[in-house]
Amino acid sequence: MTRVNAESATEQRAGKLVVISGPSGAGKTTLLKRLYACAPAPLIVSVSATTRPPRPGERDGVDYHFLLKEEFERRRLRGDFLECCEVYQRGDWYGTLHSEVAPRLAAGKWVVLEIDVQGTLAVLQHYPAAVTIFIRPGSVDELERRLRQRGTESEAALQRRLDVARRELASVDRYRYQVVNDDVDRAVDELCKILSCCGG
Repeated sequence: MTRVNAESATEQRAGKLVVISGPSGAGKTTLLKRLYACAPAPLIVSVSATTRPPRPGERDGVDYHFLLKEEFERRRLRGDFLECCEVYQRGDWYGTLHSEVAPRLAAGKWVVLEIDVQGTLAVLQHYPAAVTIFIRPGSVDELERRLRQRGTESEAALQRRLDVARRELASVDRYRYQVVNDDVDRAVDELCKILSCCGG
């Protein structure tokens, strides 16, 4: 009978950090829902923290970690965040807690962050080997059409989102992969292939 080295038996395979970005309206939420069901590796979603109040039906610790501004600031100064920023100048902060990422990677899990370009650049300072994927629409015109179809924002708010989108699209070369979401099935298949190539 062959003896198994106890150290080898308990050795954990390293996890991977997957960073997904893309402008509002690019279809990230739809693609990710499909990806979680068919990905070649089990994916764990990192729950972001925010200072905005919960919307109807949202649950603390599931949709977001809802923090008071004072607590968010205290934790930011303490260095608890992998990345954080103020979004759209509304006074609401969003961020990724180290506790959502580091322990899971150490346990060999694949962790998914859905964050903006600024957040991605901050994350890459800590995890330069992260798998970065930018989801983009076929064109800015297509993006504007999708945002207008939502009918949820004023013209001024919509224009702010488009301005942000243009700035984000100018940073796509900072990402290892780009996926054009002009066909959901094809885009999901492409995402699965990317993860498979990265060791999933």
